[in-house]
Amino acid sequence: MSAKTNADVLIGGKVYTLSGYESEAYLQKVAAYINNKAGEFDDLPDYRRFPADMKATLLELNIADDYFKAKNQAEKLEEDLDARNKEIYDLKHELVSLQIKLETLEASMKERERENKELTLAKAKLTTALEDALAGRPESKTKNQA
Repeated sequence: MSAKTNADVLIGGKVYTLSGYESEAYLQKVAAYINNKAGEFDDLPDYRRFPADMKATLLELNIADDYFKAKNQAEKLEEDLDARNKEIYDLKHELVSLQIKLETLEASMKERERENKELTLAKAKLTTALEDALAGRPESKTKNQA
């Protein structure tokens, strides 16, 4: 955990000392956010006539609205991230399954090619033996051993 930070910030024309475990730059950023929100209301003509407690409440409501909108957006982004992570997991699982299937098919293809070569050789020997038999030539011992 980082060290506690104290920062003097200006909010609404008054200096406040903020304390926290965040950096001074962060605490200044928070103060600037509050000042900007207050500035948005100050630009409204009727706002200046409101009592101070009503101004504070409107500012609090506006900040709470920003917070809940940001929280909602973060939740949607988390849901999107979770959905994408699940999709990636499913795609990886499918890829592994397809790789295993490919390896199995490649091994089967090699076996079929080997069998094809053996059968082609046996066919050639049988064809030669048949041609020899039809021609009246005696069979050689090497041909019969195949």
